[in-house]
Order: sequence, then C-alpha cells, then structure tokens
Amino acid sequence: MDDIAPPPAPRLDVRDLRVVLALASAGTTARASAVLHLTQPAVSRALLAAEERLGTRLFDRTPRGLVPTPAGQELVAGATRLLVELGDLEHRVRAPVAAPSIRLRLVCECYTAYHWLPSALVTLRKSLPGLHLSLAVEHTQDPVPALVAGELDVALLTTASVPRTGIETRPLFSDEIIFVVAASHPLASRRVLTREDLRATPLLTGQTPAAESQWFMTQVFGRERPRLRVERLPLTEAILDVARAGLGVAVLSEWITTPHLGKGDLVVKRLASGPLRRPWRMAWRKEVGDAALRLLAALESTVPRGLAVG
Repeated sequence: MDDIAPPPAPRLDVRDLRVVLALASAGTTARASAVLHLTQPAVSRALLAAEERLGTRLFDRTPRGLVPTPAGQELVAGATRLLVELGDLEHRVRAPVAAPSIRLRLVCECYTAYHWLPSALVTLRKSLPGLHLSLAVEHTQDPVPALVAGELDVALLTTASVPRTGIETRPLFSDEIIFVVAASHPLASRRVLTREDLRATPLLTGQTPAAESQWFMTQVFGRERPRLRVERLPLTEAILDVARAGLGVAVLSEWITTPHLGKGDLVVKRLASGPLRRPWRMAWRKEVGDAALRLLAALESTVPRGLAVG
C-alpha cells in the first residue's frame, strides 16, 4: 500500500467552483451573492481567495461588471463538467441501477443550429441515457418569452437578451459570420469587404430573429442604420444557390457554410474591420437546473470543430 501514490490535492474545492460559475453567470458580486445566498463581501473574498490559490486572475473588473479572463473561461467550462460528473457519481452511488429521467423542451434561436443538433443528440443520449428531449421549433423566432412563460425548459441563444431573474445562462461557443459570393461576382476579387460594399449589393440571409438582425447592424454599422437590400430565404442551400447565381452576398455562419464550398464556385469574404464573431449561450429555467447542467456538459463535448468554446 505504501507504493500507491495518493491522488493530487486540488487547490480549489466545490464551493470555489460554484462561486466562479455564479460570478460568470451573474456578472457582479451583488447578483452572485443573491444566487449563492451569501453576502457580497463573502463572495468577493471567495473570489480573491480562489485567484490567490491559483496564482492567476479569473475575472477582469470592468465598468460593465466582471468579465472572465481566458483562465476564467477555461475554469468555468471545466467547473461545469466537474460538478455534473460529481452529481452523476453521487447519483450512481445512491441509485446504481436506474438511470435518471431527464425531460427537457429545447429550442434554438438560430435555425442553423438544427443542422448540428441531430448528430449532437446521438452523443447526448449516450452520455445521458435517461434524456427525453423534445425540440420546440415553433419558438425558434422568439424563444425568450416562451422560456419565461415556462413553455420551454432550455434555449440555445445567440443575441437575444435574457431576464436577470428566473433564467440561468452559460456561454457555450462562438461562431463566425462570413460573407459568400459567386467566384464571378465583382466583389470576389476584393481582399476584404467594406460597409459600403454591403450597402451597394443585396444581402442574402435566413429567417433570422429580430434581435439577431439588430446585433448584425450594430456590429457592422455601429449607430448607423442604412437602408439595406435584404432577401430572406428559408434554407441554407437556397441562400447559397442565389449567391452562386451572382444575385447577392450570402451572410451565413462559417460552420454551416463550409461543407458547401468544395466546388470552387463560391468565395468567402470577411469585413475589413475584422472577424464577425457571434456568441452562443445556453439559457434555462432555474427549475430544471440540474438537468440543464448535465445537458450543458454534454453539449460542450459535441461542439463542432473550429468553434471557440466558452
């Protein structure tokens, strides 16, 4: 027995992980203290103690609140998985035979995520054998009111704002919005596109929610609100076919578009101002917290290649 090495002694414990997750979700020590049922000074001291034990800063203190540093983002992602695995272990110890039954109603704010979910569900059902997941696609255009009303349990969101009470959120991944033109299009020879280019040509996109359209306008044009020519089509394939015909510039997520670019008749362009990254979050009603965290951990393991996690 003397030859068996003891397991490593971590510097953080479960309470530290819960504090970090609460701060990442709430954004301030005041809101996190309400979630954790602690005083605000106690939450601040817990954060400082965790940072001292790790020897690194976990959050940047900004006028808008606490923003996770790269180290903090990594800890948030890992903490979620660890707590879910700990919960699974406790459940197996208490009831080793029966798998927990998890019933969740899920919607994605952006229709393109439905291309990813079917393959993700295969992995989800292996890791969560008791999962009963239904897709409420009728709430795709406006998921947050349905979430608040209890008509949904979980939503995968891009740009919609979420109430601060009753709903939990965690970052999931981010994808990049790109611009696709026919190889014969006048803009195909440009190294990058400008805002003026977008004003001068039809933009081809999907049936995006209003919040995402507003996000796009703000990211690209700032406070300007130019009158753009936008054509909305129901399918990715239709959007790319119209772009392939030279009738406009397709505005799509890179991870959805890439499989369609092998023929060489379409060209990907980006803005002169830099990559246009769109954040994804998972939001859920507090009543389904344990099940939602299990789902979050499983989804993180199926994030498509090339996407930035957290």
